[in-house]
Amino acid sequence: MPRPAQLIRSPQLSDVAEYAYASTVDASARLVFAAGACPLDADGNTVAVGDYAEQARQVMRNLEVALRDAGAELSDVVKSTVYVASSRQADLVSAWEVVREAFGDHDPPSTLLGVTVLGYDDQLVEVEAVAAVR
Repeated sequence: MPRPAQLIRSPQLSDVAEYAYASTVDASARLVFAAGACPLDADGNTVAVGDYAEQARQVMRNLEVALRDAGAELSDVVKSTVYVASSRQADLVSAWEVVREAFGDHDPPSTLLGVTVLGYDDQLVEVEAVAAVR
């Protein structure tokens, strides 16, 4: 059965971005809206204090669990937003590389943002996502 979403790439836009620029979702799809996944362990503690890449790894593991519990997986994501608590581009890139690697060959549209602060003590990274499944 074909996937309910299609990733859109435009030859008129730069291919430097490591994601599709848009996606479409068939009206018959069930949408899954995942809250921002945080770098918390099972006890609610922030992991890898001070380490953007390790926090991003935990975030993506937590996002996978939330999606799986909703009947979806990373390959069903049609849009993500990555929040990084930093004004340094290098920190954003460090987190983004982990997120991008977790998606593998699937490259849904994404927005990468540097923000002032996130919700938990010592939190540096958060990722929210929308997925489409049949």
